[in-house]
Amino acid sequence: MNRAKLNYIFGIPLTISFLIVFITGLIKLPELGLHRFGIRMAGITFIHDWAGVLMGVLTIIHIILYWKQIACMTKIMFKRKSAEKCKT
Repeated sequence: MNRAKLNYIFGIPLTISFLIVFITGLIKLPELGLHRFGIRMAGITFIHDWAGVLMGVLTIIHIILYWKQIACMTKIMFKRKSAEKCKT
């Protein structure tokens, strides 16, 4: 499988899980008062928690896939001599 397909396969679910966690987090936030619209908090909490777990797993996979790029950018940012070996 090529790199672009792999990025797509993990990127779309990561984005969707982020949006679910974000939206359910806003609903759960007492300061916004969105929980007053008759939404069952137990269901929202269940969705929020499991979407968060999925997002965590996908984030770890994302970091593994991009580890070389992360390491190279860190070397470039701190101007290490070994950064010359990195492709830009």
